[in-house]
Amino acid sequence: MLEISDLCVEVAGKPVLDAIDLTLKPGEIHILLGPNGSGKSSLLATILGLPPYRITRGTIRLDNVPLADLPLQERARLGIGMAFQRPPGIDGVSVAAFAAALGAEDTLAREAAALDLVDFVRRDMNVGFSGGEIKRWEILKLFLQDPRLMLFDEPESGVDLEHVIAIGQAIRRIVSSPDGEGRPRAGLVITHTGLILRHVAADRAHVLKDGRILHSGDPATLFSHIQTHGYSVPDAA
Repeated sequence: MLEISDLCVEVAGKPVLDAIDLTLKPGEIHILLGPNGSGKSSLLATILGLPPYRITRGTIRLDNVPLADLPLQERARLGIGMAFQRPPGIDGVSVAAFAAALGAEDTLAREAAALDLVDFVRRDMNVGFSGGEIKRWEILKLFLQDPRLMLFDEPESGVDLEHVIAIGQAIRRIVSSPDGEGRPRAGLVITHTGLILRHVAADRAHVLKDGRILHSGDPATLFSHIQTHGYSVPDAA
């Protein structure tokens, strides 16, 4: 579904990603691990087409469609959605109005209950939400948008343990279900704590450091190595 080849990206002339190769197949969930400032969020932002990230070399393809020259809104129409780590509040647009504009009222009723957000549907999006509430809303937002490729930027960070379970179950539920056109989905998840791995059956994990993928492998094995040896290549530990 997603094919990234030899991807190099810069911001204001400074390289932030170097020679990234990554393939995400339909139905898969991949995990991105790495220290702060390693390029994980930069990779997600580049896939979505957010400024000021500029591709200097390489390609990103979704279902074999090149993304590099497409604006953000066209990428969204192709089926890319993102659960942001720090989204802005949107005054005047309630959760219920957002769902109604998308024709997703039934989905809102079902998934708001699963994510403990029933009391939030009349509130404006992200306005006055706590950190954990924002993270749950960002997952609910993806259910409403119905994307095919989902990008999750630290979905469990700052979330209490009970709601980490709910978020993990929601990620598993949405990735394993077909989109509105009956196509399989896929997900790419950034995590620092590794807690999400207890609730999401990820297929593969990648260690990013200094803008490069150092190693890819089994998520549980790789995270266990990181806990003991830090962000390094397991064979070199």
